[in-house]
Amino acid sequence: MSLTGHQPNIIQKASTMKLLVEGAPLRGTVEIPGSKSHSIRAVAIASLAPGESLIRQPLDSADARAAFRAYKAFGATIEDEGDCWRVQGTGGNLKVPDGVIDVANSGTTMRIALGSAALLKDGMTVLTGDKQVNARPCGPLAQSLNDLGATVRSTRGNGNPPFVVEGLLRGGKTSIEAVTSQYVSAILVNAPLAEHDTHMVVPLLNEKPYVGITLDWLERQGITINAADDWSEFHIPGGQTYAPVDRRIPGDFSSATFFLAAGALQDNEIYSSGLDMSDTQGDKAVVDYLREMGADIRIDEDGINVRADGLTGCEIDLNATPDALPMMAVMGCFAKGTTRLVNVPQARLKETDRIAVMCQELTKMGANITELPDGLVIEESALQPAVVEGHDDHRVVMSLAIAGAMLPGTTTINGYEAVNITFPDFSAAMQGLGGKTRIIED
Repeated sequence: MSLTGHQPNIIQKASTMKLLVEGAPLRGTVEIPGSKSHSIRAVAIASLAPGESLIRQPLDSADARAAFRAYKAFGATIEDEGDCWRVQGTGGNLKVPDGVIDVANSGTTMRIALGSAALLKDGMTVLTGDKQVNARPCGPLAQSLNDLGATVRSTRGNGNPPFVVEGLLRGGKTSIEAVTSQYVSAILVNAPLAEHDTHMVVPLLNEKPYVGITLDWLERQGITINAADDWSEFHIPGGQTYAPVDRRIPGDFSSATFFLAAGALQDNEIYSSGLDMSDTQGDKAVVDYLREMGADIRIDEDGINVRADGLTGCEIDLNATPDALPMMAVMGCFAKGTTRLVNVPQARLKETDRIAVMCQELTKMGANITELPDGLVIEESALQPAVVEGHDDHRVVMSLAIAGAMLPGTTTINGYEAVNITFPDFSAAMQGLGGKTRIIED
């Protein structure tokens, strides 16, 4: 049920694919694809660096390809060699794109590329995306880029894409409330190339671990950033140069969430390979969430094994890990007692309003679930197969698929194509674990 008592404004497109899932135990090993967060940052930084960079084992998905296309438009030469993307960087001397840059569904690419467009010395850049991205706010980032010398205009005057951007990002002072960490990452990635120093005050910062990923990349590539201990202020010296990139992209804990969690459900046991708990990704906290709920977890240098051992509900603060909300909402349905997912209002600003849609779709399956302004309350529920909507959100689709795998009968998920954003082989990965899935094209 919704606390507001009305149907949320949820953006949907006509679906073209359905995923049919039948109940079956999931057991075995799954290879986790590369991190979307790392892949997009790698493309941006390699493109801003001089010389040749090698991005090894990148995530080949729609979002990573959006960054690939955007930075080619800015003048980088990027060659796809299969398991490696070879980049000839611009050294920060970006060219004016020949046409509009369309980032499709990639909000991360939109925000980081918006900052890069502000580095152009002459000419204008137009950035747009699909219907979902063009409904996601970027106004605070646009204002901060304007504070720092650029001219960024929302074509509809609402702070959302499409944007027209002119340079030049020179540096200076700005304050930004980061309801999404991507605002801060966009400035951190691009401000080192400004002529003068940048001082950024951040009175609100959600999703802190993603800023940690960005800072790790900057340090590895020779960039100096001076930050307050709580990351409420950053001083970014200008006139810096990135070192070329040569790095293997780590496995994606956000994508792994679905299989880590699935392993904790009754009769399942899954080993997720390609994960490194020493990596900076915030979504590795899902391991702690599952352990708190009672899962049997073993970690080694190559991956993580999760085995069902009975689950009990608990309260989980998801502010740092909003991408985990859809799957943890499903887990709450199978855990004894009450599960509370809290302090994650920014989950309403993702590919869709994930709080509203997970309440809506799990209710269709019989869940006892209630919306909070900043999260969800879920009681242990006897779920039943149903026809549900993916809302063009890859994480919603995958979480509902794992729920369906636990139920007798067939669950139908409309809009399966959304998984191409981060995990194009998701259905095949489920099948490799013994899952019964079938894709139907409309």
